[in-house]
Amino acid sequence: MNTAELISSLSTHRSLDSAEEKHRLDTIFFVQRNAASWWRRSTIEGHITASAWVRNRAGTHALLLHHAQLDRWLQPGGHLDESDASPAHAALREAREESGIPGLKLADEGLIDVDVHPIPARRKSGVMEPAHLHYDLRYLVSADRDDVVLSEESLGFQWLSVIEVAHNAEPSIARLARKSLSR
Repeated sequence: MNTAELISSLSTHRSLDSAEEKHRLDTIFFVQRNAASWWRRSTIEGHITASAWVRNRAGTHALLLHHAQLDRWLQPGGHLDESDASPAHAALREAREESGIPGLKLADEGLIDVDVHPIPARRKSGVMEPAHLHYDLRYLVSADRDDVVLSEESLGFQWLSVIEVAHNAEPSIARLARKSLSR
């Protein structure tokens, strides 16, 4: 993973509001403090995650998945793997794995949103994982098809109007929808 490229991407990213700007700055400082481990799940404070705002070809609808463990409707995304070339590639990989949609493509815009959110402590594979932060980098992904084949991580899916999501979703997802409407 290239730390200098990530910091450059975060430094040039334009935040929509003060909440996202705080997330962007917190993420830059986190990456600088953890230059050799910002993508590793073993980093106690937290780690970079990547998610995909998957829109249909027309850009009118976005895919939300019902996350099984968190019992929430979220965009596809997750942890970075050592084999991922970048967070953007991790977002695309996660979107493909979680949605099963063939032919997904990263949009030219690159990073479109930055969000930091807490993950509560939980038992995973018999081991207690402490509470930590996800420094989530969000990328725009386009889908030429809308046929979804869910992974075991999700309980369901919805293609929702981006306009509806912009007005009715939780704040960080609504911000993501508002930003994607202007692209």
